[in-house]
Amino acid sequence: MKYLSACKRSGGIFDYDQRKVNVIELREQTQDPHFWDDSESAQKVMKELDREKKLVQQWDELNELVESVKVYQQFLAEGEEVGEELEAEIQALQKNLEDLEFKNMLSGEDDSRDAIVKFKPGAGGTESQDWAEMLYRMYTKWAKSQDYDISVLEYQQGDVAGLKSATLQISGDYAYGFLKAESGVHRLVRISPFDSNSRRHTSFCSVFVSPLIDDEIEVDINESDVELQRFHASGAGGQHVNKVETGVRLIWEGKLSDGTEEQVVVECQQERSQMQNRHKAMVMLKSNIYELEKQIKERKKQKLEDSKSNIEWGAQIRSYVFHPYNMVKDHRTDYETSNTDAVMDGELDEFMKAYLMEDI
Repeated sequence: MKYLSACKRSGGIFDYDQRKVNVIELREQTQDPHFWDDSESAQKVMKELDREKKLVQQWDELNELVESVKVYQQFLAEGEEVGEELEAEIQALQKNLEDLEFKNMLSGEDDSRDAIVKFKPGAGGTESQDWAEMLYRMYTKWAKSQDYDISVLEYQQGDVAGLKSATLQISGDYAYGFLKAESGVHRLVRISPFDSNSRRHTSFCSVFVSPLIDDEIEVDINESDVELQRFHASGAGGQHVNKVETGVRLIWEGKLSDGTEEQVVVECQQERSQMQNRHKAMVMLKSNIYELEKQIKERKKQKLEDSKSNIEWGAQIRSYVFHPYNMVKDHRTDYETSNTDAVMDGELDEFMKAYLMEDI
């Protein structure tokens, strides 16, 4: 049976025995009486332990399904009417195997990290700002479906509708590993709800995804290259207006490793104090620069598109067409679906899988 043989092949790739050893070694670290002296380091170990335990547990559950399928096959050979039960177990086995293989694929050095997702509408005013908010909603729904934690780091409301800019922190196992597939320009074609003549409009929005870095990664920034701006923080839609300038905007201008001049702008208004927002904004800034440097390396290998492309025709990674027909198509993998409502409600896994499996 193909799924049983697939499990055997995946066993070698997955390295079940090594992961069990990892669990034992990580547990031993937690038994050290000084383990929690460094709470930040301890939390990293606990997070890694939890991730390894989940993978081992998923493999154990996969083996149980294999044994269940074998039993039902034996019953069927003996004349028992268990065809429906056997098919249900096979489908469950297939789904669990695909999920495990997909997670095992995310073995990049940053794949297990949390992700910072930045939305920047292209030219087009209200049209593009509304499209940016639609994407913001789409990724928020996807993150919720994965049981990830979502933090709004900054949100600037559009003049009429939508948003001028927004940044989310999405936290959970492999958040960056999944979301790195979404970094690029997204194009929308639809009948504009803001056009009294009901004409078709094309809008663009850039989605920039970077891993949330920590002290293990060093990003050298010359403080003199960073401009600090303060502003009144407010929540999405204008709620929780703060009369004190607690919002922080950092603007970095400098050269990347390939010699290109770059400007990176980050904002944070999540925390109540300016100092906390400044600290978080600096982490965001370093994370953004780190991602740009990663893309330089990837471009040399010809595996990643240039995320600094203009937000315009020809630069998009994915098109969303609502008129004259329904279609969402990824131009990197040619994966497409006509179920636009499902995609806008956060059903993005197949797009992510198609991209990530092509990239290995």
